[in-house]
Amino acid sequence: MTFSQLNAIFVAVAVLVMVVALARQPGAAAKRTLMAAVVASIAVLVVLTAIFDNVMIASGLFDYAGHTLNGLRVGLAPIEDFAYPIAAGLLLPGLWLLFTRGRRP
Repeated sequence: MTFSQLNAIFVAVAVLVMVVALARQPGAAAKRTLMAAVVASIAVLVVLTAIFDNVMIASGLFDYAGHTLNGLRVGLAPIEDFAYPIAAGLLLPGLWLLFTRGRRP
């Protein structure tokens, strides 16, 4: 299995969780606000991934087996690494919404 195939599964699950969580949220304004926060969080995570992956790969902390990658890179970081912050940015807020639904602090 390649990293792209693994990422496709992981991101699909994250998208599904977020879609279900959004469907259960009342009000269009709340959904827009939530998605704006999610998109901003994902943008920050992707930028940090680009910076720190490049630093860690350049310093020799780790490398990837070439046969599992599709070859596209952002600097030294393989494009497959960017699926994880995207999935996390969708999955974690989605799970939070699903598990805290109806609870008030």
